[in-house]
Amino acid sequence: MEKSLDIAIAGAGPAGLATALYLKRAGHNVTIFERFEEPKPVGSGLILQPTGLSVLADLGLLDDILALGSRIERLHGADASSGRTVLAVRYDAQPGGRFGLAVHRAALFNILFRAAQRQGIAIETGVEIETLDVGERAILIFDKSRTVGGRRAGPFDLVVDASGSRSKLRRCLNDPAQPRQLTYGAFWASLGWRQGFDENALLQRYDKASVMIGVLPIGRPEPGGEKMAAFFWSLKPADAENVRAAGLDAWKARLVSLWPQCEAFTSQIDSFDQLSLARYGHHTMKLPAGRRLAVIGDAAHSTSPQLGQGANMALLDAAALSHALAQTGNVEAALESYARARRWHVWIFQLLSLALTPFYQSDGTMLPFFRDRLVATIAKIPPVPSVLASMVAGTLIDPFRRIGLEEVHWPDHRAGSGSRETNFSHAGIDAAAADSPAPRHP
Repeated sequence: MEKSLDIAIAGAGPAGLATALYLKRAGHNVTIFERFEEPKPVGSGLILQPTGLSVLADLGLLDDILALGSRIERLHGADASSGRTVLAVRYDAQPGGRFGLAVHRAALFNILFRAAQRQGIAIETGVEIETLDVGERAILIFDKSRTVGGRRAGPFDLVVDASGSRSKLRRCLNDPAQPRQLTYGAFWASLGWRQGFDENALLQRYDKASVMIGVLPIGRPEPGGEKMAAFFWSLKPADAENVRAAGLDAWKARLVSLWPQCEAFTSQIDSFDQLSLARYGHHTMKLPAGRRLAVIGDAAHSTSPQLGQGANMALLDAAALSHALAQTGNVEAALESYARARRWHVWIFQLLSLALTPFYQSDGTMLPFFRDRLVATIAKIPPVPSVLASMVAGTLIDPFRRIGLEEVHWPDHRAGSGSRETNFSHAGIDAAAADSPAPRHP
């Protein structure tokens, strides 16, 4: 598209910022509208998969994020009582040198936000878009409770909804999809990294499917900062108050009884205030685009963190929308192209995530029994290791070709990460975030 468009983006998270960078680079006039008074990261840690990393490379930001994150080579999980391995996934089960990069959400946010500032992208804060008035162009109508008289802005040629799982704007497309609250969530904390754990692995312990403990090395939030870990404990949000009422010492004792080495992390927790409670929901829009409106990221498709694809999916959406606008002659055709390009990749990973959730987060006993005794054995038989690696990497079906993105040549970056010191140039987790903080398992 040769014409320069006026584009509004709702949300200054990774999805909104990446979209803004793409569209600004293409020559469009971009304004981000953020409901918080100050744009900021929300949450603990996440793993950027080869998909999300390829988007950051396309934006020229790969070296920056590699300098802060911790490279992940494998995911490993064991039964807490027997020590039996029940999860073993390695990225190198597939050729090509792929790896994941675990990062603090602040690291990802700051890299994208500073890039947006360098590009002079306008960001208006403290406003929440309530709905749209769409004619030949789109007018933004803001929440009356947050603006005097419910002011308007525009007109815009295109509005991009990157406002997360609580999106109000997707209602403009008359799509009935709303996040269905999932039974299990998690306590999360960002803590100082401690020796004795694999710095290149996501490690987990399970007690049936009702308890999952995880340790993820997430590198540094800022250059020169302390190395950190994302530490999580799965639980039902409905049980959170009972856990708090029983006291911090009781919770820590229960955790250490299942995984004694984790005292290195629980000893850093002095209050439940250090823990964020994440609640997850699942929904998938049938058509995340309509007249003058594109819906991306968690606003379009939220799910549990079973495959840890949330932030990566959002980054792919940003690249897909940019590519669609560049390759078509008008906004309507671009929106149709965007929806088609992402449909199958989103659908398959949403389905996989939903299907796998009960094996790792549920009250059942038969599914974790099957998981512990059969899945681990099957996972060793070719081609299953390669399939599991592609599921974790987000490449079970090709996510790149239809959105005009080239995957990074990974061998060039084998020594480019690992939280080394550098001269530097992930919903999030909040009460309703479905933008998963980190992958749990395949």
